[in-house]
Amino acid sequence: MPGEGLTALQTFTYFVAAPIGLFLGIALIVWALTVSKKSSGTSSVITNIE
Repeated sequence: MPGEGLTALQTFTYFVAAPIGLFLGIALIVWALTVSKKSSGTSSVITNIE
């Protein structure tokens, strides 16, 4: 048997705020790691399009 339904706040938190928060958190980590690689200054024919 199913339990009680979720409140509007719980539904918003679980299905809207949490996925957006996870996406932003992962995107921030990836961005921080790629910025540090770009700032190293070594450009290559393979990684640089002119």
